[in-house]
Amino acid sequence: MYRITEGSPLPLGASWDGKGVNFALFSAHATKVELCLFDPLGRRELERLSLPERTDQVWHGHIEGLRPGQLYGYRVHGPYDPRNGHRFNPHKLLIDPYAGQLQGRIRWHDALFGYRLGSQRGDLTFDRRDSAPMMPKCVVEDPAYHWGDDRAPRNNWIDTTIYEAHVKGLTALHPDVPPQNRGSFAALGHPAVIDHLVKLGITTIELMPVHAFSDDRFLVEKGLRNYWGYSTLAFFAPEPKYLGEAGALGFKQAIRSLHDAGIEVILDVVYNHTAEGNHLGPTLSFRGIDNASYYKLTPDNPRFCWDATGTGNTLDLDNIRVLQMVMDSLRHWVEDYHIDGFRFDLASTLAREPYQFSNRAGFLRAVGQDPVLSKVKLIAEPWDVGEGGYRVGGFPPGWSEWNDQFRDTVRAFWRGDPDQLPKLTQVMTGSREIYEPSGRHPWASINFIAAHDGFTLQDLVSYNDRHNEANGEDNNDGHSHNLSWNCGAEGETDDPEILALRARQKRNFLATVFLSQGVPMLLMGDEMSRSQGGNNNAYAQDNEISWFNWDEAQKTDPDLFEFSCHLIALRRDHDAFRRRAYLTGATMESNGLKDVYWLAPEGREMTTEDWGDGLRRTFGMQIGNDAKDGERFLVLLNAAPVPVEFRLPADFPQGDWVQVFDTGLPEGLVRKDAATLAPGGTFHLDSRSLVLFQHRKGDAP
Repeated sequence: MYRITEGSPLPLGASWDGKGVNFALFSAHATKVELCLFDPLGRRELERLSLPERTDQVWHGHIEGLRPGQLYGYRVHGPYDPRNGHRFNPHKLLIDPYAGQLQGRIRWHDALFGYRLGSQRGDLTFDRRDSAPMMPKCVVEDPAYHWGDDRAPRNNWIDTTIYEAHVKGLTALHPDVPPQNRGSFAALGHPAVIDHLVKLGITTIELMPVHAFSDDRFLVEKGLRNYWGYSTLAFFAPEPKYLGEAGALGFKQAIRSLHDAGIEVILDVVYNHTAEGNHLGPTLSFRGIDNASYYKLTPDNPRFCWDATGTGNTLDLDNIRVLQMVMDSLRHWVEDYHIDGFRFDLASTLAREPYQFSNRAGFLRAVGQDPVLSKVKLIAEPWDVGEGGYRVGGFPPGWSEWNDQFRDTVRAFWRGDPDQLPKLTQVMTGSREIYEPSGRHPWASINFIAAHDGFTLQDLVSYNDRHNEANGEDNNDGHSHNLSWNCGAEGETDDPEILALRARQKRNFLATVFLSQGVPMLLMGDEMSRSQGGNNNAYAQDNEISWFNWDEAQKTDPDLFEFSCHLIALRRDHDAFRRRAYLTGATMESNGLKDVYWLAPEGREMTTEDWGDGLRRTFGMQIGNDAKDGERFLVLLNAAPVPVEFRLPADFPQGDWVQVFDTGLPEGLVRKDAATLAPGGTFHLDSRSLVLFQHRKGDAP
């Protein structure tokens, strides 16, 4: 029915050229590659065609007359020899690693595995059942889309405020989004969603994984689904269940609408592993195409995958073709979807050569010199679960990093833990000790108090312990080291004193994030007290546990959203909170002042003895003395359970300081009768509170 000619080895994947479709697939160890074409519903295999040519380990062929929308997959022949790392099985339909779109979802069945389940010889057996009926199908994509005058916002790092969100979680319960669009890419571009982000002051939305991913079998059998999406199936295809009625065009249109509002779009990407799991996992794509090329295998026994990710496998970026695939995928999202940057899950894994981390790894060097990728935002999750995988501060210039030391230190300080002051001042000033040695600036530090993995902000102040019973793992999953405090009652309560303390603690956390040097990141819904009921590992909760309930969330703390907007605007409008250089405490020649003063409540600068006092929980920070806009600020922090009379040094630079906000107040914001503080004066600093003062204009320096 179809005639296939030799075609071209490049580009990889399925490429429509107006006359037909070229197919190209890398496999170093295959002996034959068959292209399988399916009917429009993906139920019937119409024809199998052997790719006729092989060039530089790429199998390729061209079919004239084939058009976009055609469904296809591959069957790859070769040795089934697990002891030597080879797991070819032509009975298994395989997803093209370069597929731009998938249709359908995995229907779990034993036939999806390359070996015979239950056999006493385990994965050394060979399974001959056809997996095609259970597999999603690849779609030949029509790349045409007119972006018009779309322009990337390209917000400076120092002006960036990140909002970590989930496509479905953000929009599934939004009352203003049409029901048919909720939970889809198109909903991201709805005016009500964008208006919320704009009012909040967000410059950059970071989307949890949107690459096509698998609902793991063990979850499906428990009646759950993979909500987070950290189980990638195809690196070039958007997740089918987010496509909605508008399809991939809905995602592109949403990105354009966000750009029109000045908001960048960053993708959380998972290139460290795939959905195929360990050596006992299913054969869905890479394993059947060329297991020994795509995965790092155990050096002394290639039957087994080498695992630095905790998922069973590790993608092998040492292989030049695998590295090419990752680079092509990244460029695909930038060039075809106008994505503005990436957050790399378990990024340490990507820089292992072959098994040890190197900040000169091929992946890091390739990205750094790439004319497309070097211009977008690059964020590392700088750790994995392998030996030597914790690499905070270890990435090169051009990279920012999630700073878990900021998160843990700030949580511990506001919980009232001892010995936190020295480390707290370090992370509040951009973690110079971590990032300056590699030649990076304060914006290398992505500062956050809550992220998708762990408690939400509301749960951080409401639970001492995780409550993950809904995950079906006997509450043994998720972190136990949460550094949380329930303020006196576990979970929901109607005690007004506890509720007031929780409200204050939330404002303390948010204020510390947004008044610190570095790039602040806010978790979806934290501005409106979104709760997951104490679940700190809601990866499988594709339901109201995880979704942002817009109608209910704000009822917990009605004024928190306005306080959050005020904080973000304050940071945006004043140079003191968005520095290009680190604070060092050095005296400046221009005015004889230090760039930062550390103050003790006794009316003096902090001394060596003060810093060594592990029980000290109160201090002040004065900054802005070298700010371009001339605005100077004083921050007073008290994590102690009792109030403190904070006295400003008598020899402090003259002039009054006017109160801007006080987390000890019911709403946090100072609306009238703002307090003033002069050198030698005293301010009553409430227990567990943060107060910000601004220097009154016109006063002497």
